[in-house]
Amino acid sequence: MLTARFTRRPTRWLVGISAAVLTFLVAPVAPVQAAPGDSGPIPVPSSNGLSNKGVGAVSDADKDFVIKVRLAGLWEIPAGNMAQEKSNDPRIVKIGKSIAEQHVILDDLDRKTAKKLNIDLPAKPNSDQQFWLQEMRDANGAQFDQIFIDRLRAAHGKIFPAIATIRASTRNDSVRKLAQETNQFVMTHMTLLESSNIVDYAQLPTAPAPANPGSGPVPVDGQMLAAASSSGGIPGVSTTVILLVLAAALVAGVITSMRIFRAR
Repeated sequence: MLTARFTRRPTRWLVGISAAVLTFLVAPVAPVQAAPGDSGPIPVPSSNGLSNKGVGAVSDADKDFVIKVRLAGLWEIPAGNMAQEKSNDPRIVKIGKSIAEQHVILDDLDRKTAKKLNIDLPAKPNSDQQFWLQEMRDANGAQFDQIFIDRLRAAHGKIFPAIATIRASTRNDSVRKLAQETNQFVMTHMTLLESSNIVDYAQLPTAPAPANPGSGPVPVDGQMLAAASSSGGIPGVSTTVILLVLAAALVAGVITSMRIFRAR
């Protein structure tokens, strides 16, 4: 009688544990979501690991990039200052203040790089940038806010792909570091400008159509990531099938164990 009780206990334990594991395997897994309204800080990767000795050939594209970073500061700093003076919207005032202050820092980094590489920099904005600044001087209230946000958002969108090209292709370590730092600032500024919720996206230029669709490296887009997630990393096999196979194996193991205990 005592032996029978001890024989049943391991069997019950196995059945209980198996049921718990089976429930865990087949239960749907809820996706992890951020708390409502909590977007968290803007991630800015450090560039401290990059060298900055001015080593490597400097191409014409590198020089053009350094000049464009300087030009960006020459008009966006006064634009940001105007936003603090002319806007009646606290959001626009804060955005203008942040962009102006950060461009002062970026301009200093750019001028140091230019000095190291003997690149001559402009001292005033180009004609387009002067026109945009005049537009802002002539506008007031909500009209100013719209011009300020749209002009800066469009400008950041244009330089964004140029930064990526330089970051990926330059042979010069100082230009490479500057490109990485500039990318961090531009991403932050685009996010700040879009946080105004008044960007006219319909007026932004669209990406050019690919010359030869389907050629070249395959990009990892959202659809591909979703497919990989649903298959658990095994192409053509869904997560449900995998769980059912594991559950069947578990049940078979429990039945086998019960038979062994009963035979004893």
